[in-house]
Amino acid sequence: MDSIGGNIAVDDGGLGGRQEQITVIGFALDAATETVLREGLQDLAQTGIHNTADIRRGTVKTAIATLAKMPTPQIVVVDIGRDERPIQGLLELGDVIEPSVSLLVIGEIDDVDLYRDITRRVGAVDYLFKPINREIVTRHFASLITRNAPVTDLTRGGRVISVIGARGGVGTSTIAAALAWYLGVDASRHTLLLDADPFIGPTQEWFGVTFQHAFQSLLADPGEDPGAAVAAAVCPVRNRLHVLGSPPDLERQPAAPPGAARRVIDAIRMRFNFVIVDLPFMPIQQHRELLELSQHRIIVLDPSLASLRDTVRLIAAATIPGQPQRPTILLNREGASGGLRRKQIEDALKRKVDLSLHDLPKLFTGLAAQERFAGAPKGPLLRLIEDLAREAGFERGRSAPA
Repeated sequence: MDSIGGNIAVDDGGLGGRQEQITVIGFALDAATETVLREGLQDLAQTGIHNTADIRRGTVKTAIATLAKMPTPQIVVVDIGRDERPIQGLLELGDVIEPSVSLLVIGEIDDVDLYRDITRRVGAVDYLFKPINREIVTRHFASLITRNAPVTDLTRGGRVISVIGARGGVGTSTIAAALAWYLGVDASRHTLLLDADPFIGPTQEWFGVTFQHAFQSLLADPGEDPGAAVAAAVCPVRNRLHVLGSPPDLERQPAAPPGAARRVIDAIRMRFNFVIVDLPFMPIQQHRELLELSQHRIIVLDPSLASLRDTVRLIAAATIPGQPQRPTILLNREGASGGLRRKQIEDALKRKVDLSLHDLPKLFTGLAAQERFAGAPKGPLLRLIEDLAREAGFERGRSAPA
């Protein structure tokens, strides 16, 4: 058993859980699902949502046999794989667990009728279609574990994903732009790339647009209808990708009032499925608010000692109380000459690097500004961006239940 955030007796913060009741027991059919469940629950514990978990390999039959002999946990997770007729087994599982238990079912078949049967006939809280990721785990488990304890309400509207550089020059803007291109152009999701640099962001040059209405102006005065102001300010690029930022101005004095970022982001989230924020972390109010409004935070570093030191400080700053998922660590230029080894970085951070991209100095060499992301990402960068999109909650090809 994994004891996450406490001993076997659940540290539920006075939420009413019984002392002998563990929080989650899960039965996974494959190693990847088992690992994601365990790591997602660890993410919750690190952000203050304490839980105890027993994640193991097993089928629905394994779950029935196990739960018939032990106190019922708060949450049960079962993996039905590609079983096209799992209902009888799930109903039998319902006979050995208490009615108050939250049942989550994971499977490989994307079918609306199956979803309805699992959620309506069986009474499961949800049916999650594989592959799942840590973001999906934290999103579904946070409210179930806390039983309506305060968690930042970011469920309505699009997802805000901040890409933050440990320091300048580590590739943050490239990663943010490639992720936005992948989601908005390749995956056809309504996506906004928000360049939050108040002084000299690269987005206007890279995408060949002109910001007639600057993001900084929106923050200073979004007007009586922020939604209309956002619609007038964003610039279309291709397919469903739009960009927003501010024209270069090194003498600009960012002076957004407290709460301005939330008001603008709330309006943006009503228009876009994904908001990718290229966030150069600066000690200013608007950037702190943008960080707090992000459901997912990606920290980019390179293998230099200076970048590693800044990452240690940034991880602490990017871990927001009440938000269920830890930041994703992305190591860019792994293997660069003279750089630290991955193990050295992980030992210093006291955690694993989640994703990495090997040193590719010629990746964008010779491309004109507007061509930089015309058809990109490709090759190793595309594979990284696909993994990063899944890490941040993107699910390609899943049909929504009616």
